[in-house]
Amino acid sequence: MNDKPIRRIVIVGGGTAGWMTAAPLVQRLARRAGAPCEVTLVESPEIGTIGVGEATLPTIRFYNAALGLDPDDFVRQTRASYKLGIEFRDWGHVGNRFFHGFGDFGPSLGKHPTHMFWLRMAREFNNMPALENWSVSAMMARQSKFAPPDNRTPSVSDAYSYGYHFDAGLYAGYLRDYAVARGARRIEGMVVEVERHPDNGFITALKLRDGRRLEGDLFIDCSGFRGLLIEGALKAGYEHWSGQLPCDSALAVPCAAAGTASALSPSLSPSLLPSLLPYTRSTAKDAGWIWRIPLQHRTGNGHVYSSAFTSDDRAREALLASLDGAALDEPRQLRFVTGRRRKSWIGNCVAVGLAAGFVEPLESTSIHLIETAVGKLLELFPDRDCRPELADEFNRVMGMRYESVRDFIILHYKLTQRDDSEFWRYCANMPIPDSLRHQIALFRETGRVTILDHDGFAEPSFVAMLMGLGVVPKRYDPFVDALDMRQVHGHFAGVRDMIGQVVSRMPEHRAYIAHQVRPPAAA
Repeated sequence: MNDKPIRRIVIVGGGTAGWMTAAPLVQRLARRAGAPCEVTLVESPEIGTIGVGEATLPTIRFYNAALGLDPDDFVRQTRASYKLGIEFRDWGHVGNRFFHGFGDFGPSLGKHPTHMFWLRMAREFNNMPALENWSVSAMMARQSKFAPPDNRTPSVSDAYSYGYHFDAGLYAGYLRDYAVARGARRIEGMVVEVERHPDNGFITALKLRDGRRLEGDLFIDCSGFRGLLIEGALKAGYEHWSGQLPCDSALAVPCAAAGTASALSPSLSPSLLPSLLPYTRSTAKDAGWIWRIPLQHRTGNGHVYSSAFTSDDRAREALLASLDGAALDEPRQLRFVTGRRRKSWIGNCVAVGLAAGFVEPLESTSIHLIETAVGKLLELFPDRDCRPELADEFNRVMGMRYESVRDFIILHYKLTQRDDSEFWRYCANMPIPDSLRHQIALFRETGRVTILDHDGFAEPSFVAMLMGLGVVPKRYDPFVDALDMRQVHGHFAGVRDMIGQVVSRMPEHRAYIAHQVRPPAAA
């Protein structure tokens, strides 16, 4: 029996990280018999939130489902659209275009990955179609189609997944309402002092500028880059990755979606969403890259770049020149240092979100890392003693996850063949982690992928990026030769045709969204 249950949890900072932490905590703790726990979130209106993380990985669906959120209501309230993956332009070399889709490359033959058979066929046939022609998500994106997979009856046509694009501010508010309705307490205030126990160093209370004190048993730092508790009070230390991820700045600006003068209407029709593409676009530039994220009511845009290789003014000009519609605001400047805290759980304090670390948003991993941290905290939820063994395990898992994401993002830069700017020449020659160097060499020589983090990016993601960036393996799995080529060719021709037929029957993405967000019919 646990006679020291956590009774008071204090979360510092709102925004996406704060409310994504509060919502599952109040949901889970409300069901804990005989051990009521108060969850308090303190945020200051004087401190803005980053709030530009508008794209997600498919894992957000499982987070939402665990909270019991209605998918239609979520899409309606957050002005969401669907994300089938990322289109990369000018990465690897100028003029290059490829798609990193969510899902597999169609069903394979036997136990061998699809790309191994593709490599064999590419040796046998001239003008072999690109591998992404066997990706359902890529074909859907190419035609701007969307319908969710029918997971009840798995088939060739359902070998894909999806995430969302949404308004991060609206999502934070959506979760705030959810958490407050279930007992979370929200207070406004500025933390000016952190009180600690003289013996074990645990945080005991936070003092606000107006004199109020917030006592707690467990403190969660969602204060963003400044890490008010984990760094300001507990001096966790920061592991910098700027040598391998040189971008340190971003400019973000929303613009009107092309042709959507009336898109702010809550009752949308397909004609109001002519450019609502079901994917994120990333376009490489001279000293970084530009994102384009389509929402129902606007398009999110940003330029991530290295201040060592370009100026803020030039980056701003490049961003504004890329917009599809009129800018709805002035570009907002962000500065960051890629890396992670050396420890994100110390004593009775756990850091979540930007307070724990930051890997640039190239693959939309920021919200995924929040999901991971919150899920692991619930799995390892402590009592008031906050045993260090729990913190050690949390730090081990989160450290591995951050490093896995880091390696995957570095891969995007390192494999460039561009030499048209100083930035890309630097990326091509920069040192990289041994783990990533091994993966690139292994794939280049044998076509094999080793997954360092089985809860991170899976084999199809590595294959899409490596081959999209121009790494064509010299060899393939020799066991693939055991099958008759006619059988292999017939199988893959049939799969490609089936994917084409299924996608052609799907509704357009804009039409699917318009139908979904219609107000519920009156009873």
